[in-house]
Amino acid sequence: MSNEENTMLGITIAGIKMKTPVMTASGTFGFGLEYKDFVDLNKIGAVVVKGTTLLPRHGNQGRRIAETPAGMLNSIGLENPGVNEFLSGILPHLNAYDVPIIVNISGNTVEEYGELAALLNASGVDGLELNISCPNVKEGGIAFGTNCDSASAVVRQVKKNTDLPVIVKLSPNVTDIVAMAQSVEDAGADAISLINTLLGMSIDIHKWRPVLGNVVGGLSGPAVKPIAVRMVWQVAQSVKVPVIGMGGIVTAEDAVEFMLAGATAVAVGTANFINPCAAQTVAEGIESYIRQRGLSHVRELVGKVNI
Repeated sequence: MSNEENTMLGITIAGIKMKTPVMTASGTFGFGLEYKDFVDLNKIGAVVVKGTTLLPRHGNQGRRIAETPAGMLNSIGLENPGVNEFLSGILPHLNAYDVPIIVNISGNTVEEYGELAALLNASGVDGLELNISCPNVKEGGIAFGTNCDSASAVVRQVKKNTDLPVIVKLSPNVTDIVAMAQSVEDAGADAISLINTLLGMSIDIHKWRPVLGNVVGGLSGPAVKPIAVRMVWQVAQSVKVPVIGMGGIVTAEDAVEFMLAGATAVAVGTANFINPCAAQTVAEGIESYIRQRGLSHVRELVGKVNI
């Protein structure tokens, strides 16, 4: 038994050893360092950093976040300092912590994903998460993650350029989530994470204008959880690679739902804005649940829903 599995919560996902199955979802935890004064990063399963691009991005104009019933809309626009600044100015500080670092990467073309993978390959990070909800500028702006062929092309290009574990983050804005999952698995994905945000919109009834400057944005939070659990359940039955579940997880009970549906690990996202310690709190709650049920390890929950 590997060291990380000497505890009730230790797991391995695609070769990435984690102390707990609770990660932070990309885009909700900055680069991790922003939270270091509020939570012990060493007690998190893995830090998935915010979407990182080849060149710096300033993000979208106007209002970029709006609260909704049981959730929030965001239209940040992948604001980030670019991969070179991440490697030289941010990663050295992250490496001071004993926690796996997974870099979420985003590109405008298949080639950009490959370039990012090559730059990060020998950097010392523990894995890559592919954000395929990005628009493919060569194909008229259609998101990579809504087309099986485009998604597969991204995965193949990344796999050519890295030896790191590759996690593919699926968009829920598709007709057939299982087909998408199977296509990226066939292309070489080492794990699959889902779901990314659902496309939503909010209108200011006093100004008769969209609340967000970009008109539409990604819906996250508890409102999306039933959809996310359903998609995790469908995908987990259809692929052999491990699944990381996310979408509205606030409590340990939420996380257990995802695991029973088939997720080997989970990621906490919007809850981080309410409780900076959410990932640690959820992990502690999972351990309490396991003990109460008389189980010996968290993997005993995975996929055990009775249908």
